[in-house]
Amino acid sequence: MSEMLLMLCITVSLFAIGDILGVATKAKVSSIFVALMLFLILFMTGTIPGDIISKAGLSQVGRWASPILVFGMGTMINVKQLIEEWKTVLLTLISMIAALIGVFLVSPIIGKEAAIVSIPIMNGGIIATNIMVSGAMEKGFTIAAAFGTLVYAVQKFVGTPPASFYGLKEAREILKEYRKGKLENIDSININAQSSQKKLGFAHRYKNYFTPFVCFTIAALAGYISILLQESTGVNNSIWALAFGAILSYFNLVPDKILDHGKSSGFITMVVFAAIIPSLAKIDLNQVMTLSWQLIVAFLGVFIATYIIMFILPTWKLVGSKNLAMGISMSQLLGFPATYLIVNEIATAVAENEEEHEVIMKKIAPSYVIGGLASVTTLSIVIAGYFVEFL
Repeated sequence: MSEMLLMLCITVSLFAIGDILGVATKAKVSSIFVALMLFLILFMTGTIPGDIISKAGLSQVGRWASPILVFGMGTMINVKQLIEEWKTVLLTLISMIAALIGVFLVSPIIGKEAAIVSIPIMNGGIIATNIMVSGAMEKGFTIAAAFGTLVYAVQKFVGTPPASFYGLKEAREILKEYRKGKLENIDSININAQSSQKKLGFAHRYKNYFTPFVCFTIAALAGYISILLQESTGVNNSIWALAFGAILSYFNLVPDKILDHGKSSGFITMVVFAAIIPSLAKIDLNQVMTLSWQLIVAFLGVFIATYIIMFILPTWKLVGSKNLAMGISMSQLLGFPATYLIVNEIATAVAENEEEHEVIMKKIAPSYVIGGLASVTTLSIVIAGYFVEFL
């Protein structure tokens, strides 16, 4: 028992260091990157055992936590808003296909398995990473699993500069038009997970009954049913869990952000995150050098394909701006709330007063936020659910 608690203490302390640096630098340093790099360095130097996650008792927890977290993410989806912003959602899907094409084009360099593992991760976040890395580890593709984990570790570093660059260009164009008096009907948009129209629904009326235990029971039951459906239909449990969360939340049968409401999202996210850590224990220094080169090639493939499809080809006309289209395409590497924070930084950098700041937020934030929610929170999970079967 003492060893288990010690291993757990070390594990969560590395996550904590990442969070502290992330907060201290106002997210300029990725907490995810810091934590994963700390694990990698300590594994390679033999400072911590390669089976630390298992010794901490988190391996089994991580297996059942994933569908629960996916269900919770489903309750964050605002179906109505996604329908209203269908052009942004469609452009996001096209950008995800562009990333897929880019990775496949460089697959002779990075390897078939690494390409399959990394595509959904390029499109998404921790859930897609967990699905693909766990699937690769189960099939014995340890290097591909490590590659996927590293893709996840650096994607925000890679995605932030172009998202900011094209966002700044778009913001300057918006202000130019605004100062000329050419912008009209600048209405605000609700970028929260769900609209206020559902406040009178079942979950709102009986919100006092949705205690932490009740919320966790609902999420666990949804995860269990999603596993049963996977066994009977062959469709990955993550797709079922996501659908359950979105549907129940849309009809206000459960609270929005049910894991937050039940005060369990932090723990569940941590153990799902921990489930990808063992992949880093399988690589040595030489493999790190090779994987670093492959990472550069993979991201270059994604950027080149994305630039051609989103900037040069006329797909950008869906949103009326090449710069905005490129910004939306980078949202798949970032996700919400990172996309929102980037827009806020852009608005602060170029606006000369509060009114101009608000104009930029209202014109750019919805596209960036919806792009992140559609890709990372929604579509990438579906893609990972299918791609894991190809390993």
